[in-house]
Amino acid sequence: MNDKTSGNDDAEARAAGHQPALTGCPWHDVNEMLQAAGLRPTRQRMALGWLLFGKGARHLTAEMLYEEATLAKVPVSLATVYNTLNQLTDAGLLRQVSVDGTKTYFDTNVTAHHHFYLENNHELVDIPDPHLVLSKMPDVPEGYEISRVDMVVRLRKKR
Repeated sequence: MNDKTSGNDDAEARAAGHQPALTGCPWHDVNEMLQAAGLRPTRQRMALGWLLFGKGARHLTAEMLYEEATLAKVPVSLATVYNTLNQLTDAGLLRQVSVDGTKTYFDTNVTAHHHFYLENNHELVDIPDPHLVLSKMPDVPEGYEISRVDMVVRLRKKR
């Protein structure tokens, strides 16, 4: 356990790419995650969070989550799904990964890592090598700094 007693432990952990400690109960864990991120645990956020975080590390589009919610009889609109995903991303609980101009995935693993994009399946997969690095970064324009690097390696089946 952490010996810190400040109330900023969860905020500091999120800033470092870590989420609050999980108990194994998805409903309780989602409630804790939302509250730690400063988001009110509404019924819709709780239900969508349960679908997102209750199954481990995942890569989902808004449409995929909306379909899961519909199958689970969660009464939400596609607009609510988009809004919730963006709120969770802004709060540091999700990571947004753009594959091209039309496809955006939301990753429940917010740690620094890169992805393979399987073009034939339209699937995003974590690259398992934690030591993968770019050998040289470009010069950044004055007044800017690099916030993060998202590498997506596109793969297709051999013909």
